[in-house]
Order: sequence, then structure tokens, then C-alpha cells
Amino acid sequence: MALVPTKTPKVVKALFPKYIWNIDTTEKVIYLTFDDGPTPEITTWTLDILEKYNAKATFFCIGANVEKYPDIFTEILKKGHSIGNHTQHHLKGWKASKDVYLEDIEKAEDVMRKLVLNSKFRIQNLFRPPYGKITSKQGKAVINKDYKIIMWDVLSFDWDNSVSKQDCANNVISKAKEGSIIVFHDSLKSATNMQYALPKVLEYFSEKKYRFKALKL
Repeated sequence: MALVPTKTPKVVKALFPKYIWNIDTTEKVIYLTFDDGPTPEITTWTLDILEKYNAKATFFCIGANVEKYPDIFTEILKKGHSIGNHTQHHLKGWKASKDVYLEDIEKAEDVMRKLVLNSKFRIQNLFRPPYGKITSKQGKAVINKDYKIIMWDVLSFDWDNSVSKQDCANNVISKAKEGSIIVFHDSLKSATNMQYALPKVLEYFSEKKYRFKALKL
């Protein structure tokens, strides 16, 4: 955790200006995002708690998980949330060639679009690199494919077993502000921390009259 800050420094955002780190707004709006799903029980639980707070979010889905759990994927859309691409196999960009990386993104895109074919649902061209690791060549190629690369303003560290449940919640509560893009995970690995922290975050910011919106870019 010490090597990666909870709050993305301004200098990092300035180094990669074509990536989206936060939404520039003065409105009391926060953008919750969930990576690595859909996952049985965890994603369904997440959808239920979001609905309780009338909150919308963006789910960056792994194509292989969408293939396994198409009904959960469809339920995300039915609940009014946005969908983003998180590659087919959760590839780490630094360890994959540009062509292999793009092929994996396109595979995930095909999987998701086939499920919404002839429906009212729309898949936006939103992409988040797994682990946040993507080379400059990959990034340029992804943007040239008309994707918007969505990074983050605040990390919850819900996946890190060395981070306590309370610290996970505090990471978001102490650092998020208007327009922040927050990273959680609807995965088994992150479930313990996320399922504790998410309700705390929703309650805290709801009491301060914040709204939770899905990314629609």
C-alpha cells in the first residue's frame, strides 16, 4: 500500500492527461466504480446496497466472468448502472504485447455487446486497465479505438488484506470529494473489506447530500 497512494497525486494526473482520473465538477457528485466482476453473490449484494441508497455506479467487467454469469451482467444494466471493459482475462498491460492486449479488450467487448444485442441497453466505450498497468503504446491504441481510459482519484484498497475494514472505509471517506472516481472491487478477494466499507461510504456521503452517479461519457 505504501507504494501506491490512496489519493492520486496531481503530478500523476498531469503526466497522463488523456486518461480520466476524476470528473471536473463543483456538484456534490461521486463516481463509484467496481472492478473484476460480475461475481455471484458479491455483485448481487453490491447492486442491492446501491439500490438502497439510490446510487448508480460503473462496473468494469472481465469478459470471462461475463461469459460465466450473463444474468448478473444483465442485471447490472437493468438497475441503471454503466458498464466498462476490464479485458477478457484481466491482463496486466506491462506483461502483454500491444496486439495481445488489444485482442483481449476486443474479445471482452464482443462478449458484452452480444448480450445486449437487440436490447435497449448500451455499452459505453469505457476501459479500465487491470492493476492500472498499461503501456503508452497500449494506451494510445486503446484511445484510437475510441475508448475512454478511466483511472481513479481514490483507491479504497479493498483487495489488500493488510488493510483493515475500517481503514478501507476511511480511505474513501477521508479522500473523496466532488467528482472523485472511486475504486472498489466486486470480487471474492475484496469482499470482506468492500462489504464493510461500501455501506459506510454510501451512508456518510448521502448524509452530506452527495449523489452517486454512473459514468456516462
